Amino acid sequence: MIRKPIPYGRQYITDEDIQAVVETLKSDYLTQGPKIAEFENEFAQYVGAKYAVAVNNATSGLHLAATALNIKPGDKVIVTPMTFAASANCIRYCGGEVVFCDIDKDTYLLDINKLRTMLQAVPKGTYKGIVPVDFAGYPLNLEEFRKLADEYNLWIIEDACHAPGGYFTDSQNRKQYCGNGCFADCAIFSFHPVKHIATGEGGMVTTNSKELYEKLCLYRTHGITKSPVLLHEHHGGWYYEMQELGYNYRLTDFQAALGVSQLKRAKEGLERRHQLVDRYNAAFSEVMGIRIPFNAANVYHAYHLYIIQVEDRLGLYNYLHENNVYAQVHYVPLHLMPYYQQFGSGKGDLSVVEEYYEHCLSLPMYPTLTEEEQDYVIEKVIEFVNQ
Repeated sequence: MIRKPIPYGRQYITDEDIQAVVETLKSDYLTQGPKIAEFENEFAQYVGAKYAVAVNNATSGLHLAATALNIKPGDKVIVTPMTFAASANCIRYCGGEVVFCDIDKDTYLLDINKLRTMLQAVPKGTYKGIVPVDFAGYPLNLEEFRKLADEYNLWIIEDACHAPGGYFTDSQNRKQYCGNGCFADCAIFSFHPVKHIATGEGGMVTTNSKELYEKLCLYRTHGITKSPVLLHEHHGGWYYEMQELGYNYRLTDFQAALGVSQLKRAKEGLERRHQLVDRYNAAFSEVMGIRIPFNAANVYHAYHLYIIQVEDRLGLYNYLHENNVYAQVHYVPLHLMPYYQQFGSGKGDLSVVEEYYEHCLSLPMYPTLTEEEQDYVIEKVIEFVNQ
């Protein structure tokens, strides 16, 4: 047995990362300084978006996006149930109503055909927007979602927290990177330690809309601005105005410094994840009782998660944990959460996601996972399945 616990995901911090943080800690600015803009600009360039707004976590980013899109009490918004709670909670923060739509059985993403059926069943204008998720790192085909959204006058918040660097190939054979703003109104990324880029806690909102960008910046900092072109009055260089009820969702400069440093290794990290996936697939593809992840030819999967499906998920989960492999389940479907059940959703409503949930398990997936550790994980999974 390998004695050191093997988690499903973890951060990768180098001496260069530490040095970047130390340099910023020794600088004049710990927050509201130049590292924020540097991180925003470099991240926007990385995903191909015009604008990026750094925030203290992705949940805040989702809330800012929902606020900037002017969600009001009673607005109905369609959300995938296979995601972390924040993807739906951001709608509730604004008083909106969350309606869940089932997932595709292969990709585990929001099923566009079921979405279309939902929209056709009610008068246009019933729904205001959709929140699809690049779940596990699998890029949504947002070109198709955009066509449907335009037909029904819907906005799109893309939850891309799992997928920086992922892309799909569109109908013109162009690479469309997750969060590039070409099809979604806003996209949100996470810099939690288990994600591709880590800043401790942190997130980013990207958009190609100048109007939304200005709203995001305003709401991020209490609804306060000092911009001369936006002020109603001007008393002097000190003067500022609170023009909206905003929040304090700022990222610190030393977190941004870590993000800038981490971003330099983002491509390398993705390549390593693909190497790990290839090894998992080679080991499991011929094993009866293990379903490996689907991956279409026109997508570049970011592989935040490597998810298998097995018959006895609870048994495998317990067996791996007993052997120091801390596999995880992503996620409990949101429509089954007690909070959302009070609004009328419940077991039996969404058959595909409920079936997926009964069998899914996320295996260790992070760039510093060694081949020895991965071989051990593979050995234990096959050992259990072949019992």
